[in-house]
Amino acid sequence: MKKVVILGVLAVLFVLVVIPLLIGVGIYNGLVNKQQATDSAWAQVQNVYQRRADLIPNLVQTVAGAANFEKSTLEDITNARASVGKVTLDANNAPTDAAKLQEFQRAQGQLSTALSRLLVVSERYPDLKANNNFLTLQAQLEGSENRIAVERDNFNVAVQSYDAAIKRFPGVLIAGTFGFTDKPYFTAAPIAQTVPSVQFDFNSTAK
Repeated sequence: MKKVVILGVLAVLFVLVVIPLLIGVGIYNGLVNKQQATDSAWAQVQNVYQRRADLIPNLVQTVAGAANFEKSTLEDITNARASVGKVTLDANNAPTDAAKLQEFQRAQGQLSTALSRLLVVSERYPDLKANNNFLTLQAQLEGSENRIAVERDNFNVAVQSYDAAIKRFPGVLIAGTFGFTDKPYFTAAPIAQTVPSVQFDFNSTAK
């Protein structure tokens, strides 16, 4: 009889304690995996923005070699790049502060605008159209802008999955206990942050 009672108690403990504990561990591990996915996606976003930033000094140097090139345009892009450097976010952990992410996005958008203006102005200079270094940089910038768009989308997908997981039951119970918090999205780009077009009609007559 005692054996039956003991087995019964163990069965109840298993149902009431062990099974919920195993479920909780599984949910927690799932949230950790989703959090790491957002951090990984964020690191990729930072990488592609850095790749673009690294191209700019060489681009400015190349464009500055064109006779009578507008100094104000070069100053705008140099200042925009410097402004980006002032917005510091952890490269390995996805941001949790929406205001800081908006500040980062705004600075990057200003750089995109400055780049777009520089490349449009460059259309007026035949020497640049024949400069192999400039053409290579143009192609690399186009590739960078495309990568930025892709990685921003990937980041938003990862954040959407993570944010949904910490708000759904029973994940919301684990999230609240262990400090999992919402992460902000990249918002739709306004006009000032539109990916700059870097396509040129090299057959047109220079103005």
